[in-house]
Amino acid sequence: MPKDAPVAGLPPHPVGSVQQVLSAIHDPVRLEIVRRLYNAGTPLQCGALYDGINKSTATHHFKILREAGVTERLVIDGLIHQLLRRDAMDVALPGLLDSIVGGANRDARVSETP
Repeated sequence: MPKDAPVAGLPPHPVGSVQQVLSAIHDPVRLEIVRRLYNAGTPLQCGALYDGINKSTATHHFKILREAGVTERLVIDGLIHQLLRRDAMDVALPGLLDSIVGGANRDARVSETP
């Protein structure tokens, strides 16, 4: 398997409809996963994408995002990573990801201020 390969060689799910994508992202945990991936700009190991939930719950959230076409699973150096499908999202739903993450970043800054 190449160094940077999709899990099991499966192609990514197509980006879903705006309703499917919004339904996937509306959950606070999944929104935070998308926000972290967007801000990183590169694939991240799964454990870096969530706090305060167990691994099986995180796996469920990754599945929802993947099936909506928002993310893709990659194997990098034998470890599972998540990749935000930013280019595919921008083609299918122009501006949606920028708007959602921009708002989430603003909310995160507000909640971090004392």
